[in-house]
Amino acid sequence: MATTVTSDVEGADASPRPSVKKGPFARSAPMMTFIARRVLSSLLVLLGATFIVFMLFSYSADPLEDLRFSNAPNVQQLIDERVALLNLDVPPVIRYFMWLGSVLRGDLGTSWQTGQSVASMLGSAIPSTVSLVLAALVLAIGLGVLVGIVAALRQYTRFDYAVTFLSFVLFSLPSFWVAVLLKLWGAIGFNDFLRDPTIAWYMILLLSAISGVLWSAIIGGARRTRWVSFAASLVATAGILAFISETDWILDPSLGHVGIAVLGAGIAFAVVALTAGLANRRALYAALTTAAVGVALKIPLQFVFHGANWGTILLLAAAAIASGCLIGWLFGGYDRGVSMRAAAMTAVGTGALLFIDRIMQVWYFYNRASQINFRPISTIGAQTPGLRGDFWITSLDQFTHLLLPTITLILISFAGYTRYTRASMLEVMNQDYIRTARAKGLPERVVTVRHAFRNALIPLATIVPLDVAAMFGGAIITERIFAWSGMGDLFMRSLQRNDVDPIMGHFLVIGSLLVIASILVDFIYAALDPRIRVNA
Repeated sequence: MATTVTSDVEGADASPRPSVKKGPFARSAPMMTFIARRVLSSLLVLLGATFIVFMLFSYSADPLEDLRFSNAPNVQQLIDERVALLNLDVPPVIRYFMWLGSVLRGDLGTSWQTGQSVASMLGSAIPSTVSLVLAALVLAIGLGVLVGIVAALRQYTRFDYAVTFLSFVLFSLPSFWVAVLLKLWGAIGFNDFLRDPTIAWYMILLLSAISGVLWSAIIGGARRTRWVSFAASLVATAGILAFISETDWILDPSLGHVGIAVLGAGIAFAVVALTAGLANRRALYAALTTAAVGVALKIPLQFVFHGANWGTILLLAAAAIASGCLIGWLFGGYDRGVSMRAAAMTAVGTGALLFIDRIMQVWYFYNRASQINFRPISTIGAQTPGLRGDFWITSLDQFTHLLLPTITLILISFAGYTRYTRASMLEVMNQDYIRTARAKGLPERVVTVRHAFRNALIPLATIVPLDVAAMFGGAIITERIFAWSGMGDLFMRSLQRNDVDPIMGHFLVIGSLLVIASILVDFIYAALDPRIRVNA
């Protein structure tokens, strides 16, 4: 018997309606709505936070404190002038809205202590903090994630126990104590060592043994593999240290063609092993070719480096990435993208070696400058007063001043990122889909890098952006110890002077960065986890 399908609505067409293709604006409307909603709610939070900070400062600070105990004959006149200058006869709530109105007009105020505008004070403090914090953040995150992953993959081994112990020790150390020790050993001790840079034979043996134990624990494997790794690392480290000690290489360092070739090949093998696997011959040959091209360009690049600046370096970096992609594409194969990615990453690493080699070439002259006087590692300030030179001299000077405060920040942040990454990686490696991937016969590299690593980064997506925003508020203790004029130093000086406008300007910058970071976290979640959509 035939079955007739009728519409519930009389006269309605039962045929399916054609799908309506949405335009680009209609497709992006949910995303824009989400962004607008988050920005609006974040601005309301920022508004409330600035109000609270302004009220707390207004009721706790006393701008008239120095005048109340003054013996000047016209003290009352001075008090009246300051009250009129700072509007202290106006209730704090009204003063807050006066400040807010000025901010909305683009005026962040003026320091009543120095007469300098807050915008110019922030303009000089922010670049200083960026130069101090940026390298520390990148290195701390990179090293912390790398060591945390290795510790998770080597769970309950000696390396894992050592990393866990070291992380807890570093996490509990006060930053001022670390900074003082670095000043004592990293600056004063190293500068004294440069007078006669000879390494004693027992120190060579000790450092070589430590290197052998470390690399054997990282590589792991069977007992025979660990002993081979230990012996190879011990011999290599002992040979390098003996060469440095006997040739005074540290007084006139250089990588040279041999050093760049060896390190470039090591970068090529490491990149291919992580991204494509050494079985992918085309990707390996593309990466090694890229490293060889970098070695061949060492001498021609010296002419380009003459009179260089950061714009030139960035252009060369872009050219290196493009060259690596081209080399990977020329090697072809069924998956050109893998070869292009491996060659581009190798090009960046080899380019960094060429940059470091060029910096090393000016070490001899920098160390003998009258302002340096054979003591290159600085303990205070961002630059050496009176030192003049080209781009490479000034870059080396900035590096020697950044070295100790950067290491201080790295040691503190590194411990936290290591613990977070290890815990996240262990949780992911015990998931069902990881066991399924292994049961399907996928190589361990693919399981770790493509399946586990990406999902292990999801918890870090919450921490890293907020840490970045918080760090730009200034590493107050580190900046004070190393006499670094950044955001933290600006905050402390303004707080001691009872100067409200710079403090509010500082808080406004940090609050805005935290708002932006909280929004970016949602997009990072969506990029790492395909189950999350910000426009849902």
